[in-house]
Amino acid sequence: MAFDIAAIAKARDRFLSLIGTRPVIMGIVNVTPDSFSDGGLFATPAAALAQARKLVAEGADIVDVGAESTRPGHTPLTTDEEWARLQPLLAALVAEAGAPVSIDTYKAETARRALGEGVCLVNDVWGLQRDPLMARTIAEAGAAVVIMHNRETTDPEIDIVADIKRFFARSLEIARRAGVPERHVLLDPGIGFGKSREQNYAALRAIPELRSLGFPLLIGVSRKSLFKGLGDGVLEGRLVGTLAANLLAAQGGAEVFRVHDAAEHRAAFEVLRILAAPGGS
Repeated sequence: MAFDIAAIAKARDRFLSLIGTRPVIMGIVNVTPDSFSDGGLFATPAAALAQARKLVAEGADIVDVGAESTRPGHTPLTTDEEWARLQPLLAALVAEAGAPVSIDTYKAETARRALGEGVCLVNDVWGLQRDPLMARTIAEAGAAVVIMHNRETTDPEIDIVADIKRFFARSLEIARRAGVPERHVLLDPGIGFGKSREQNYAALRAIPELRSLGFPLLIGVSRKSLFKGLGDGVLEGRLVGTLAANLLAAQGGAEVFRVHDAAEHRAAFEVLRILAAPGGS
């Protein structure tokens, strides 16, 4: 499949140019029936496009669309099943969302097809280590990539920060060998993936240490179960935890935030900006 390299680069750079200027919001659009938070709500192309437009209007700088749930216990999809959910939507989403579009997939063929429709970033929850063709596909298209830490199983006994660093080192070497420029790479510590609750907290506390690796950090904690129990366990309670964690992450040096709730984060980040500015303005 041919890529429109110029169009991908334009959208990619529109997104990347924001990093370091302010907190960057990535809005989540799940076209899945089984995602933990919003499964089934945006499964039709019309509903997904409407949600993307809403997120952008509320402050999202990029829209991240995924067709396969990655929640614990999810049912894996074949590439064709994944693409059957994405194909009716992607062209319209790229043309009409009002912001760059990224694809949440760990399959190189799905990424290739999505890049052919004009998405500009691949958000790989297996950090280029699950599909050996992924890094080359991203390099050929000139796309950006989010390398996320993940584990097959949870081991509460390991030093999770050291494990994250080792994982990133392997992924970055894969990216380098494939020809992905470092300036196109973001890192994600993978909160909620293959980690105990305490390890998730440790990864969040380690944001300044991970940021010192020299790559922008994306944080994806939105509505996750490590905040379960707040607000009587309802999703609104998880939103409180999400906002608190993302504000702390921003203060620690994280730059991009993958969220379901763009308006709330835009407002929270504005308060943080005002309070952190000299003179409070």
